[in-house]
Amino acid sequence: MLQWAVTFLVLALIAGLLGFGGVAAISIEFAKILFVIFLVLFLVAAIGHAMRGKTPPAI
Repeated sequence: MLQWAVTFLVLALIAGLLGFGGVAAISIEFAKILFVIFLVLFLVAAIGHAMRGKTPPAI
């Protein structure tokens, strides 16, 4: 999901540079929404791990 947020962010930046303001605005809104969803899911997973007493896997 984070990959989709980054994709929409890059699309918005390219559209903004090329002068497509409407496409850039929509893309940046999608990127913001997807990032917030990703962040919420990450926090839920981290809290769930912490409540079960498991440590996060080593990277």
